[in-house]
Amino acid sequence: MNTLFLLRKNCFSLLLILCSHIIFAQNNNLSGKVTDTKGEALAGASVTIKGVNKGTLSDKNGAFTIANVADGTVKLSISFIGFSTKEVSVTIPQTAALAVTLSDDQTSLEEVVVTGVFDKRTKMNASVAISTLNVKQIEAVVPNSSADLLKNLPGVYVNTSRGEVGNSIYTRGLNYNGGFFYVSMQEDGLPVMGISGLIQPDAYLRADATINKIESVRGGTASILGPNAPGGIFNYVSKTGGQTFAGEARARFGLEGNGKNPYYRADFNVGGPLSKDKTLTFNVGGFYRSADGPKYPGYKLSYGGQVKANIIKNYKSGSLKLYAKVLDDNTAQFEYTPSIDFQNPRPAGSFTNTSSTLIQSQQFTILKAVSGASKDINYDTQKVGSYDEKSIGLNWEQTFGEGWTFNNNFKFSNKDNISQTTAVVFPFRVDQVVFYGVSGNVAKFGTYEFYNPTTGQSYGTVQQLPPTPTSGGIRFIPSNLSLPGGDVLQNAVFYNPNPYGEVSMNDFIDQATISKKLKNMTFTGGLYYASTKANRFSMIPAGQSFATIEDQPKTVAIRYTNLAGTKFELTNPNGITNFGGSGVYENEANIKQTALFLGHNWDISENLNFDWGIRAETFNIKSSFITPKRVTPDSPTGADGNATTLYDNRLFTANPTQSFEKTLSFSDVISYSMGLNYKIHDGLAVYGRYSQGRKTPDLSYFMDIANQQLTSNISVEAQDIKMAELGVKYRSRNFNLFLTPFYTLAGNIPNFQIFQNVDATYYAPARVYQKIETKGLELEGNYVFNKNFSLRVVGILQSSVAKEFSVWLAKTNGAADDEKVSYDGNQNDNIGNMFTVTPTYSNDKFTASINWQYMGKRWANVGNAFQLPSFNSFDLNTSYKITNKIQANLSVNNLFDTYGIMGWAAPGGFPASLDTQGFTKAMLDANPQAIYATLPIMPRAYFLTMSYKF
Repeated sequence: MNTLFLLRKNCFSLLLILCSHIIFAQNNNLSGKVTDTKGEALAGASVTIKGVNKGTLSDKNGAFTIANVADGTVKLSISFIGFSTKEVSVTIPQTAALAVTLSDDQTSLEEVVVTGVFDKRTKMNASVAISTLNVKQIEAVVPNSSADLLKNLPGVYVNTSRGEVGNSIYTRGLNYNGGFFYVSMQEDGLPVMGISGLIQPDAYLRADATINKIESVRGGTASILGPNAPGGIFNYVSKTGGQTFAGEARARFGLEGNGKNPYYRADFNVGGPLSKDKTLTFNVGGFYRSADGPKYPGYKLSYGGQVKANIIKNYKSGSLKLYAKVLDDNTAQFEYTPSIDFQNPRPAGSFTNTSSTLIQSQQFTILKAVSGASKDINYDTQKVGSYDEKSIGLNWEQTFGEGWTFNNNFKFSNKDNISQTTAVVFPFRVDQVVFYGVSGNVAKFGTYEFYNPTTGQSYGTVQQLPPTPTSGGIRFIPSNLSLPGGDVLQNAVFYNPNPYGEVSMNDFIDQATISKKLKNMTFTGGLYYASTKANRFSMIPAGQSFATIEDQPKTVAIRYTNLAGTKFELTNPNGITNFGGSGVYENEANIKQTALFLGHNWDISENLNFDWGIRAETFNIKSSFITPKRVTPDSPTGADGNATTLYDNRLFTANPTQSFEKTLSFSDVISYSMGLNYKIHDGLAVYGRYSQGRKTPDLSYFMDIANQQLTSNISVEAQDIKMAELGVKYRSRNFNLFLTPFYTLAGNIPNFQIFQNVDATYYAPARVYQKIETKGLELEGNYVFNKNFSLRVVGILQSSVAKEFSVWLAKTNGAADDEKVSYDGNQNDNIGNMFTVTPTYSNDKFTASINWQYMGKRWANVGNAFQLPSFNSFDLNTSYKITNKIQANLSVNNLFDTYGIMGWAAPGGFPASLDTQGFTKAMLDANPQAIYATLPIMPRAYFLTMSYKF
């Protein structure tokens, strides 16, 4: 209550200050026009009055107006991504409108950036690895997702093989826990979510026509200016309204899945002034799309969209921006493809890179009487995964004179996710014991008939019989078994569990900074605060199903006849068994994160700059959780009262609510960074930097352990990321080059594992800690051959070693016979050399480019069992300007339909497939032709986009 009162009081005071500045504002206007060397208008150029941090953007005609400028001489800074920044002095009142011409700077070394630096500066003057993607570069491609755009940045590993959401991004060897663990994905300067782990941030960060540019910082000051982001910050900056009304509409039609599956999308963005003096502007835009998907599962894979808007009030000494977003979207992640040949991976049997292993449409209800939940669960695969967000924020920037500037950016958001697609789809044989163990039917002797639940067609039977003195175990005898997919794995089905999850996250995120600019230095202090309330309701799984091994798998039903001749249905009419799965898990958590940071930027001389910064954070989580308790023995008649239907006989109740609280103090999470930048001359600069970043666990770490009732083993430990880097920046009239050698040492990385006792209870083996060392060289360069042809190259050469890396291998008798295996000295997994080479041809009407992306070979696991092979892929992008307002774009992604491997799953079927680190070279040598699974890049796709700008 006190916090809310203070917030309201402070907001009221700020509004009073705002009003007073508006009342006493001057009436002089500063106006002009920005063009390129061809005389064409540059829409969206940034025009800022230096020293007072006041500015605007040029409109579609390149024109701009800054209202309420005091009399005297001011210095303007005019910048646009892809062009050199220009500074000019203007006397107010003006006698004539200002004309500004910007010249090309293809790699934007003179582009002014704001992300991850202590004050606004150009890449040439910054002692940190910064890259940008401008609106032209973004519009030229058709990315699979917002994360996919980052492949055009040096040193960034991006895996978008799971689809539009659920991707993986990491930098400089920091690939622990996959996903976005070490980086901060941001939208307009604030993290997409307060804490990750339950939902990937890319699910709520969508690239559309509202994106103006992307700024990235890899390493360096990201550990100071980003929350838990020692690996980097990726900030997606939205468009804002200009001085005249302008907009864009795009219509896109595509054929994904190598030209088979339709894709429809529409984007729009409009903006302009809302007041006569043009100090009040607006921008609104978004997208809607509907698609069958690159791997069509038999129902629509993606549908929905978002709307974003902002309103800005500029006044003499600052600005106020109100912004909001509504996202309502549905999409699913792809599963792995059955594959053969570890040296040259390719789809097994009749599978291709467009085959879907997601099961065909399933609908069923889990009654609360079965699951022990407070409600029935209506499961429907056609609803795939739903992602909903409503957010609103306010960014206030204010200058107070004498070099003082204050900025406060806060955002409220509510994110919801319901997931109900099949997952961990792996094949296994029905004539082996693992199948019956997963389905809970070991030692239920008799005959199991497999059939198509729609047509009744029988696929044959398997007898499970007691062991004999000579059999060595339970016997499994197939008869007339003809399950589809024999060319992949004989006598096998897909295990296709049906997980269900509901996640809700409410975030309040606020970052306030205050800076003082002196003659040759700037001090910046800041406060970051994030409060998150998260709830998760999950059934993992809600039920189990088995399916045919083929494209768009079909459910397989099972009928069981015991040795006495009594028939039972193991599956319901839709082929679902084991309703309720493992029961319902409910988690609630309140997380508070607070950080204080300080940065100092000092221009020691005209050519030498020194900066340093420090950040201290606190972390607190209060969590409660409810776990399920299986009622034993199973009900003889089940929820439907029918003794011959066994699929609903599992019953669950809830264990008593448990809770815990864990805290890290300021002294536990301290990060620091310091760097020197020396400008040898206007075309050459070098820098050096050393950083130590600290990283706290994500939310899944706590909830997953809690769900196994292992809270006594929960600890909160900050990982330690040390990073050293050098930078060489060169620019000339037609050539630009940015080279960054780096060294990363990631330590104190916990390897927390969960194993199961013989009695089905859980335990955690003794914790081991990992240390990973990575050395590499990032590069970013551009060469302009002439006015029509240029070449851009980004890439990374790197090597990563597991200095300390141990894992426990579970055996059969619980903790007593677990084995600890050390991989010290082995190569880290999934770290390889990467390059993107983009030659571009353009004239007044036509532009064409090819993105050649090279992914080097990578070790498949830290055990170094085998290597994922290198591959090349190509994207073709062309555009033609039909008129000054209408443009057509044609793109072909993965032009040669390359089957490039980005992920894999081990052979052996479920659950062995999940344990990639446990797969050894000895296992591979014993069975080099084993069926395993791979996750490839997206298959070839064609897109035609028509855009209209007004």
